[in-house]
Amino acid sequence: MIGLRREDKSDWETRVPLVPDDVRMLHEEHGIEFAVEESPIRVFTDAEYAATGARLAPDLRDCSIILGVKEVPPDKLEPGKAYLYFSHTIKGQPANMPALRRLLELGCTLIDYERIVDDRGRRLVFFGRFAGLAGMIDTLWALGQRLKHEGLETPFSLVKPAHRYQDLGQFEREFRAVAEAIRAGGLPDSLRPFVCGFAGYGQVSQGAQQIFDQLPVEQLTPEQLLKAPSSARNATSATTCYKVVFREEHLVRRKDASSPFALQEYYDHPERYAAAFFPFVEHLNVLVNGIYWEPKYPRLMTREQLHELYSGKPPRLRVVGDISCDIDGSLACTTRATDPGNPVYVYNPRSGETRDGIAGNGPVVLAVDMLPCELPVDASRYFSRSLRPFVPGLAHADLSGSFENSNLPPELRRATIVFRGALTEPYTHLAEHLR
Repeated sequence: MIGLRREDKSDWETRVPLVPDDVRMLHEEHGIEFAVEESPIRVFTDAEYAATGARLAPDLRDCSIILGVKEVPPDKLEPGKAYLYFSHTIKGQPANMPALRRLLELGCTLIDYERIVDDRGRRLVFFGRFAGLAGMIDTLWALGQRLKHEGLETPFSLVKPAHRYQDLGQFEREFRAVAEAIRAGGLPDSLRPFVCGFAGYGQVSQGAQQIFDQLPVEQLTPEQLLKAPSSARNATSATTCYKVVFREEHLVRRKDASSPFALQEYYDHPERYAAAFFPFVEHLNVLVNGIYWEPKYPRLMTREQLHELYSGKPPRLRVVGDISCDIDGSLACTTRATDPGNPVYVYNPRSGETRDGIAGNGPVVLAVDMLPCELPVDASRYFSRSLRPFVPGLAHADLSGSFENSNLPPELRRATIVFRGALTEPYTHLAEHLR
């Protein structure tokens, strides 16, 4: 029997790994039995799951396989069970090493959604697009609030935080008024040309761009950005929002300029590359960060660069929507994570301190680390549709013997970090972090 656990990391976390319609289909077409742990906050009600034929239960002690969304606390793990959730362990994240250690001690199996990939390493089950969607909505809300604080009334003040919309459809209906207001009345002269930069081009960035593209948008290349803005204060720029997408070749440069940028070399030998993004920043009103980052890569912006940017007259950059939300990561201004109830703070480039809200000298930083939960219905349906094809193979696998003979689908085998209390071959390096 497969169990759907009650999320308990945050009261904001109402998403589900499988929606009721997919539970019903898997039960009727594949004979899979489900138990659903009772929850008062889940976006789909207990009654909706009960109507599918699933059994409501106060706990999941009778289930051998348990599906969740966010991390399971170490004290909630049970011996010998198989868990599927976002464990956030593959980088050796210190906060989640106690849970990984407990999984090993209890002889559990851990399959991480983040590692369900195809033969080419492309992720197959993810919420990333919805992080981008919600993150861009929140970023535009923060922009409207910051500009209003500065005394600038703009159409962006009409935008609400993502969690205040019933679903994506409601947002899109209301957002048309923002786009129409820009087309009709333009933006204040002090904002022209209005430029939003997107670092990255994957699922997160694509979701964010999907929101921004509903405005009257013209796309510039990074090279054009360095030339166009200074001469773009004209009637056209008043009613146009400019978009720039930055790829790896714009974020870094090769230290040895005698050879050109090579993407695979950058991945394999990042030490041969230096940061090159900062010259673009002075031309941006908004920066949306959606890149994958590890400490071996150069930062997009350092603390020293932020200090330089805000040392003279106030720069154009008002808001940083750090959807990737790597704390002290690619952006030095992301010093802590926030939640939907208190989503932004202002980073002080002089002291490195932060202040909740939108007032202060420095960029407003959106650093919500659970953005998809702000669009829980849409995000859960999309995720469930992606996960559903793998559930029959999971249900019929043999998780009681050896890993080699488990009969797990290849996508799930690649995503298995722990099998019956032992790290699998691709993840044995995590033993170093467990010490």
